[in-house]
Amino acid sequence: MHLMFHLVGRLLAVVLLCLAGAIGWVMIDAHRSIDAQTAGTADRVSQRLAALYWQKLVWRNGVSRETLLPMPDWETLATASIVSPGICVTAKLPGLDPRQLCSQIEALGEPAPGWFAATYDFLFGPQTEQKRYLTVRDKDAGYVLSSAQPDAALRLSWHQVSIVVGVAIAMAAAITILATLMIGHALIPARTIIEGLRRLEQGDLGWRLPRFQTAEFNLIARAVNDLSEELARTNAARTALTTRLFQVQEEERRALARDLHDEFGQCLTATAALAASIEAGAPPDREDLADDARAITRAQQRMMENLRGALVRLRSQNIDEIGLEASLHQLVSDHNAQASRAVVRLNVIGKLTALPKQVAIDIYRVAQECLTNAMKHGSPTEVRLKVEHVGMDRDTISLTVEDDGGGDATYINRGQGHGHGILGMRERISALGGSLSIGKAAKGVRVAALIPLLGSRGDLAFGEATA
Repeated sequence: MHLMFHLVGRLLAVVLLCLAGAIGWVMIDAHRSIDAQTAGTADRVSQRLAALYWQKLVWRNGVSRETLLPMPDWETLATASIVSPGICVTAKLPGLDPRQLCSQIEALGEPAPGWFAATYDFLFGPQTEQKRYLTVRDKDAGYVLSSAQPDAALRLSWHQVSIVVGVAIAMAAAITILATLMIGHALIPARTIIEGLRRLEQGDLGWRLPRFQTAEFNLIARAVNDLSEELARTNAARTALTTRLFQVQEEERRALARDLHDEFGQCLTATAALAASIEAGAPPDREDLADDARAITRAQQRMMENLRGALVRLRSQNIDEIGLEASLHQLVSDHNAQASRAVVRLNVIGKLTALPKQVAIDIYRVAQECLTNAMKHGSPTEVRLKVEHVGMDRDTISLTVEDDGGGDATYINRGQGHGHGILGMRERISALGGSLSIGKAAKGVRVAALIPLLGSRGDLAFGEATA
């Protein structure tokens, strides 16, 4: 889940929890308020009835000896005003029927919905009644019973809860909007850090994260920058080592080609001469000797052809002698001479004479590997090899090899089916600060390499290794 949504979700959960607590508290407070109003009403009414009795007694000059309260006078406006809204008061005097007085319930608010009434009754149950006994001249004069109307507590609770919920929803919406804006602003450095990591993934080891105001993000940025510096140092060392390894490899190739030419080539030449001598000196009655000599000659010729092919693949000194373009033409000619079906076409755009030696050798080796893979792993009828200068200042060499022999670029990119050839090409191009991509062509596979000529990591590493 997105971090901002996760934080906002948690904030909303806290707000809803607080809202639920506030609603519960309001319901409890409303229940207690009704109980308090019921008790207060009972006290006030009992005191009012006693006051009415003494008032009547004063009017009669104190001659009355009755203990009955003035029941007909208790339903006056003054008495009704001391009864809290939603409360009913029942007065029971000796010898008289009970008399009830109820205040208006509409003052407590609108009726509560059914689900709220069921929840309230389940949580709190019915309201309690309050009973006050009356005495006149120390004699029992009846009692006053105060009770809440059944809908009073529900109306009061629902009215207060509606207000709280309305205010809480408005506050929750405002808090959510403000929190989202604040969290989004606080998480802006996260996007910058992700962009930096993406650039590291793409090989841009010189990019650094800026300082952030948030201490935690600043620590992360410092760690990422330290990682970038360490990767840059490691990559520079690896590039220098890779370049040196390819130099040593070329030296070994030249040494091996020289040994094969000087030793193995001489042996094959001597073998051919000896076989010719045996064939020429065989007696007429020893035709089998002549046949064996001719068989040796044929084997020697096949071995010599294989040796020439191996020498062509091993040698790169021709690049120093005749240049990269001529070496590529020779490579294409050799493949066209050996291939039975495929035709290799070379297209060179621009001059390749001023290329650094290591760049020229690596371009040649990559082209050689691409042609070998196309012939070995596919069934092409045409392979197109293109080398050109690209870029605004023509400071980048582009090498493209495309065939129509089928093949799966995804399978090749996973490093399957081509041994270490693809890995070797990537290492060569990477050591020069370039990039290698393998994609799908119209009918086959397309290999494209870009090699910078000026200010590249490969040139620096090569210079350091040479020094």
